[in-house]
Amino acid sequence: MSAGRAAIVVLSALLAVGSGSPARSQGAPSLQKEMVGQWELATTERSKTCVVTLKPDTTPQGLKLELESGCAAALPFTKDITAWNIKGLGDIVRLQDAAGQPVIDFTEVESGIFEGLRQGEGVYILQNLAAARSLAKSMDQMIGEWSMVRGNGKPICGLVLTNTEATGDNFQVFLKPRCDPAVAAFAPNQWRLDHGRMLLLSANGQTWQFEADDNAQWRRVPDSADPLIMLRVQ
Repeated sequence: MSAGRAAIVVLSALLAVGSGSPARSQGAPSLQKEMVGQWELATTERSKTCVVTLKPDTTPQGLKLELESGCAAALPFTKDITAWNIKGLGDIVRLQDAAGQPVIDFTEVESGIFEGLRQGEGVYILQNLAAARSLAKSMDQMIGEWSMVRGNGKPICGLVLTNTEATGDNFQVFLKPRCDPAVAAFAPNQWRLDHGRMLLLSANGQTWQFEADDNAQWRRVPDSADPLIMLRVQ
C-alpha cells in the first residue's frame, strides 16, 4: 500500500483472501514441493517471529530444515524442532522433533497461510517469508492518525492507531476529543488486522469491522445507507 493507497493494495492482496476461496486440498507430493523455501513462523500478531528454511533433502528423522539463530529466544518451543514432514492426508505440515513426534502441526487456512495450535500457548502462523514481510510493511503503514467519516464525507472522529501491544493480538487505539456520540459511546481502545479486515474493539466487548474498498478507504461492514469510513490522515 502507498503511504495510503499502496499499503492498502498490498494488505488487501495478502489478507483479503480470507473472504475469498477456501484453502485448496492437495496431496503430499504437491504440498511438499510448494513448502520448500523460507517461511516465517510467528505468533498471530507477529510480535515474535522466526525464519524457518524448509529443504527437500531427506534425513532419517524427516526432511531437513534450518532455523535462524534467534528462533529459540523468540519462540522457545522451536529448540525441539529438528525436521519437517507432510502428514495426514497430505495436508498437514509437521515441524517435528528428533524422534519424529510433532512439535507443532500446521494446516492451510488460506492460500499460503498455515495455522498451528500449541495447547496452553495458542495459535501460530506459518507464512511465506516474502509475503509476511510485505504484510509487516503494510501493518507498519496502518500506524498513525485516522479520520472516521460519514458516507457524505463529514468527519465525526479522529483516531490514532498505535503499535503498542494491548491484550492478546491487539494494539492500542486512542480517540481524539469531540467525537460523534455514537463513536464516543463505542469507545474503541484496541485494534488489529484480521483476515483482511481492520477491527476496532471496545472495553465492553463490542467490535466494529472495516474492509478496504476500491477507493483506498476502509468501510464498516456490513454496509449501510449511512456508512462509516476510515480514512488515513496524510
